[in-house]
Amino acid sequence: MSTNTAHQPTTRSRIGLDGLNFFLADVRDGVGPFLGIYLLTRHDWSAGQIGIAMSAMTFATMLAQTPAGMLLDITRYKRALVAIATLTVAVCSVLMTHPAFVNLPAIVLFQALMGVSAALLLPAVAAITLGMVGNRRFPARQGRNEVFNHAGNVVSAVIAGALAHFLSIEWLFYALVIFALGSLISVLMIQETDIDHDAARGKVAETPLTDGGIIHVLKHRRTLMLGLTLVLFHFANAAMLPLVGQYLTIADREAASMYMSACIVIAQLVMIPVAWWAGRKAMSWGRLPVFMLGLIALPLRGVLYTVSNDPVWLLAVQALDGIGAGIFGVLWLIVAADLTQGTGRYNVTLGVLGTLFALGAACSNLVAGYVVEATGYGGGFLFLAAFGVLAPIVYWLGVGETRPSASTMPLVADRLPTT
Repeated sequence: MSTNTAHQPTTRSRIGLDGLNFFLADVRDGVGPFLGIYLLTRHDWSAGQIGIAMSAMTFATMLAQTPAGMLLDITRYKRALVAIATLTVAVCSVLMTHPAFVNLPAIVLFQALMGVSAALLLPAVAAITLGMVGNRRFPARQGRNEVFNHAGNVVSAVIAGALAHFLSIEWLFYALVIFALGSLISVLMIQETDIDHDAARGKVAETPLTDGGIIHVLKHRRTLMLGLTLVLFHFANAAMLPLVGQYLTIADREAASMYMSACIVIAQLVMIPVAWWAGRKAMSWGRLPVFMLGLIALPLRGVLYTVSNDPVWLLAVQALDGIGAGIFGVLWLIVAADLTQGTGRYNVTLGVLGTLFALGAACSNLVAGYVVEATGYGGGFLFLAAFGVLAPIVYWLGVGETRPSASTMPLVADRLPTT
C-alpha cells in the first residue's frame, strides 16, 4: 500500500483510534498546569521552583522527541510503545503525591519520565492515523482526532476539578490512572492489520529509502521554518495557562483548582468545533489562511490577560486559547505530512519538529517564572505575547502554502528529498 491507499480500516479500529485520542488527552500532558497549583498550595514552592519542575517534562520531551521519531519510522510495534508510555505516565503521576517524593529532584525525575513518554505518544498516534487512512484523508481524520482529544480534555478537567475541590488536590493525579486504563483498552482495539507501516512514515511504495533522514530534514528550509514557528508559538504559549492558574490562585486560593478546571474546559470546548472546522478548511481553503488564524490568536490572548485579574475576564479570554491551540494542534501535523509526502521520513521529521517546539515550551516555563518574579504577572504575559507575534510572521514568510494542488505539486525540489 502507499500513502494514498484506498484501504478502509475496520469499525473496531476507528473506534479504538477515537477512544485513544479521547483518553490520551489527559495522559499525554501529565498533570499539566495542575502541578503548579499543587506545589504552590500544598507545599509552598516558589514560582522559580515550579518553573524548574514544569520545564523538566518539556526538556525531557525535547531530548527524546527525535529518537522517538526515528524509532517510530522503523518499528511495527507502535501500539506497544503507546501502552508502555501510558503506563509510565500513570505510575509517575501517583508517585508525585507521596510525601517521600515531594522534593525537587524526585519531581524533576518523574516529570522527565513523563516527558519521554509524551515524546512517543503524540507522534505515535499521528503515525498510526496516517497508516490507517493515508495522506489524502489525513487532514479530515486529524481534525477528528483533535475533536476527541479536546473532548477528553473537557471531561478530564471537569473530573479533576471536581475531585480536587470536593476531595483533595491529590485526586487530580489519581484520576489520570483512569484515563491511562482507557488508553490501554483503546490502543488494543486498533487492529494491527489496519496499520500500513509504510504509509505511517509517509513512504511511497515504489520509492526506495536511503540513510541520512535527519540530515535531509535539517537541510530542508521550509521544514526548518516550520520548526522555528513551532519554537516561537510554544515559547509564547506553554507558560500562559500555568501563569493564569497561579494568577487566579493569588486571588482565591480555595477556588484555584476549580478556576483552573474552568480555564481548561472553556478552551477545550472551543477547540472541539475549531478542530473539526480546521481539518476541513485546511483541505478547501488551504493550510496557510487557517494556520495564520491560529497563530495570531495567541499574542492577542497574552495581551488581553493583562487587562484585569478578575476571574470572569480571565476565563473569557481563555476562549482565544481554544481558537489558537485548536487550529495549531491540527495544522502542524498536516503541514508536516505535506512537506514529507512520499519521502518515508514523516516520523523523524515530527521528531525533529517536536524537539524544536519542546525546546520552546521548556524555555517558556523556565524563563516565565523568573520574569514574573521580576516584573509581575502582567509583565510575564506581555513578554510571552511579544514572542507570539513573531510566529505568524515566520510562518507566512518561511513556509507559506503547502496544500498539494496543481500549483504546488510541481515544486518537488521544495519538498524533502527522497534520495
